[in-house]
Amino acid sequence: MCGITGFKNFSNRSDLANSLKKSTDSLNRRGPDFQATYLNKSIGLGHTRLSIIDTSSRANQPMSDQSGRYTLVFNGEIYNFQELAKDLSIDFKSSSDTEVLLYLLINEGHKCLEKLNGFFAFAFYDSKDETLLIARDRMGIKPLHYFQSGEFFAFGSELKAIFSYPIPRKINKQSLYAYLQFTYLPGEMSMILGVKKLLPGHFIKIENQTVSVKPFFTIDQPKLYEESYENAQDDLVKLFEESVRKRMIADVPLGAFLSGGTDSSAVVSMASKFNENLSTFSIGYSDHPFFDETHFAESVANKFKTNHTTFSLTNNDLLNSLDDIMTYIDEPFADSSAIPTYILSQRVSNKMKVALSGDGADELFGGYYKHLAFHKSQKRTITNALIKSLSPLLSALPKSRSTSLGNTSRRLAKYGELLRLSSTEKYWHLASFNTDPSQFLHGDHSEALLHLIHSTHPQDSLDLNGFLDSDLRMVLPGDMLTKVDLMSMANSLEVRVPFLDKDLVAFARSLPADYKVRGNHRKRVLQDAFQHILPKELHHRSKKGFEVPMLHWLRNELSSEVDQIVFNEAYLESQGIFVKNKVLSLRNKLYSNSPEDVHATIWTLYVFQRWYKKWIE
Repeated sequence: MCGITGFKNFSNRSDLANSLKKSTDSLNRRGPDFQATYLNKSIGLGHTRLSIIDTSSRANQPMSDQSGRYTLVFNGEIYNFQELAKDLSIDFKSSSDTEVLLYLLINEGHKCLEKLNGFFAFAFYDSKDETLLIARDRMGIKPLHYFQSGEFFAFGSELKAIFSYPIPRKINKQSLYAYLQFTYLPGEMSMILGVKKLLPGHFIKIENQTVSVKPFFTIDQPKLYEESYENAQDDLVKLFEESVRKRMIADVPLGAFLSGGTDSSAVVSMASKFNENLSTFSIGYSDHPFFDETHFAESVANKFKTNHTTFSLTNNDLLNSLDDIMTYIDEPFADSSAIPTYILSQRVSNKMKVALSGDGADELFGGYYKHLAFHKSQKRTITNALIKSLSPLLSALPKSRSTSLGNTSRRLAKYGELLRLSSTEKYWHLASFNTDPSQFLHGDHSEALLHLIHSTHPQDSLDLNGFLDSDLRMVLPGDMLTKVDLMSMANSLEVRVPFLDKDLVAFARSLPADYKVRGNHRKRVLQDAFQHILPKELHHRSKKGFEVPMLHWLRNELSSEVDQIVFNEAYLESQGIFVKNKVLSLRNKLYSNSPEDVHATIWTLYVFQRWYKKWIE
């Protein structure tokens, strides 16, 4: 796990070499173990290393072949590198996956991408042909940003690496519209005009001054699994065990996140087979006992005899981490679950350099309440008809996440709205935190959303599997994997995700929807496959997750700061981005008896304004 950056000079700019050094320096937290740059002709490459496999200097990067013609900078891990190395007649100087990838690219070019099982973002340079090949893994586990102008092309693991090059810092208003709707930036969107994210499963080829972007993997229609539900459970366990086994390869200490949910518990159950002294880590919430699920985690740790550590957090721990998170992120990202993810990564990184996580299972197997809501809303039932008819009444009731009654009316009203929509409209309704961001912005900036809608689910209607595929295209790389990458890399911790093994993803996508969600059961096949392996109290239990007490914070601890940053009339007018009166109306809603989800919108604005002050002003 590392940080990469680089440029291709299309003109005679002389400042790019200095920019490369600054760009590489900006990625230090991604790779504090070693740092170096490479310059040749019109190309510059930079790398910061977090040493995981072959920690010797022989595996340092940028790495060139023996002839010096080819050079690679690589972020990630290739789990099948030892198998792939057998097909190469090379006298390797290291035992690293980087060197195997280098020679695969020399021999096969972009065609080798289909063989890779792992997560990656890399740049591969051929100094003779003056070509640059850049690629990102199938699911988008590792990030890659890039900027293109007539004078140069630049890329980096994070936007801050791109900021180190001479690029204009202008806001992309269409991206801002999407950010306000989702709380993150989906697809190839970036908050800066001219900057894009390389889509998962895509590569860039640069020859002379021609830049072409092409896919090597797409989430297309899979062949449907035709065997029994019982066989599916057996196949799932076998594939998952193999996936975890591959991800145990490391020359440094390796542990696992353990929340007490099925996903992370399944990871631990398999990982403990290959490491009898496995270390596991949980976070508990002493100020929020309702959300504290550490007793489930401890039950799993006891069953599999792991070396378990529970970090007990308070409100102050969460609040005290905000400044470091806001300083580190270089693009607005308002998923508040990033806060506990950051703290867990920070504390685990003091003991480990690698951690396994259960991310990806919800998107593959239908683990969220929105998946259940969508599944139920597609059926003709008396209950649905009743809720639909009562929808106008439900919309008039007070709504708030902070009370049981208010939360129930909030969820029922949202479900009532859902019942009136088409299947594709339901997806965007459930994916959005703010269904009408245009009210807060001057001008109409919704055009990019039309392209996003088409690329996320090209078909006109969705079934549950189509819904899940849309999440794999949009939510997983844009939100969940971005969160894990940013918060773990801020603490120099590598996080591996066994559920996103390419063979396991293909298998999960082939399963009938009924194997995933049925009745009130979410992630049905995963739950049932592990019910005899995990402690019985975990089977089909109601998962509470953890919600940062954002409404309370905005009304109390953060209230004065939010007044200065979000609700400052003079600043809103001078900035000229937001509709002042609409933004100010959110403050009244915040302190009302029916705040609904207003805290999510205010938090989204707060994160944007802090980012804007740091990176744009």
